Amino acid sequence: MKRRREMEKGSEIRSGIEELSMVVFSKAKPTAAVGDHHHTNNTTSTAAATHLISIKPFLFVCNLLLQVLDKIGPTMAVLRQDIHQNIQRLEKFYESDPSRYSDVVEIIKKEASEGRARKRTSCSSAFVWLTRSLDFTVKMLQLIIEDFGLNMEEAVEESYKTTLKPWHGWISSIAFRVAIKLVPDNKTLINILMAKDEEHEQLKEEIQTFTSLLVPLLQDIHSTLKTFGLNELKTI
Repeated sequence: MKRRREMEKGSEIRSGIEELSMVVFSKAKPTAAVGDHHHTNNTTSTAAATHLISIKPFLFVCNLLLQVLDKIGPTMAVLRQDIHQNIQRLEKFYESDPSRYSDVVEIIKKEASEGRARKRTSCSSAFVWLTRSLDFTVKMLQLIIEDFGLNMEEAVEESYKTTLKPWHGWISSIAFRVAIKLVPDNKTLINILMAKDEEHEQLKEEIQTFTSLLVPLLQDIHSTLKTFGLNELKTI
């Protein structure tokens, strides 16, 4: 599934707004418990609520993140490869039966029923880590629009601490700390995010619109991940 569009309007942020503006959020629907759940904190009920999570807009936004990493350059190669592999894993599963797996929840149900949703190589795991990458992205963008002159290394550290660090083991934490040293300065990153001839104030407004559209999707996703006991997956 190739969802990259030509960005006629000039930026990943604008393309993301266009895509997310078409997302229709569904009301939560009851979902029977599946055998692969490893619930904690009183989440052992036999049924819980999930939301329809359309795979296409989710992967579209993930691919926009890849495009930004490409613009940053080879210093982000390791992070880019990890995100790209997770996208490919979900795309491959979706393409095996597009009518059935257009809703990511159906992918999770399938893997949970087979007892492999929590495995490191599962599509469910890929979905969890892509979601967390978008959590990190949202936090970073929110910090950027608060202060265009912020220190990028400090902003990345703060975003990491609240979105990814709780789920990283020591190996992943060390690898990320190395990556932090390679992030571009704030002027470079802002120039990457801006469309041609765009002013800072316009970019700020567009980032606010983009995050306001993405956050509700991520909230629905986290609710669903909790239902399936996937919200606390960790890596080494």
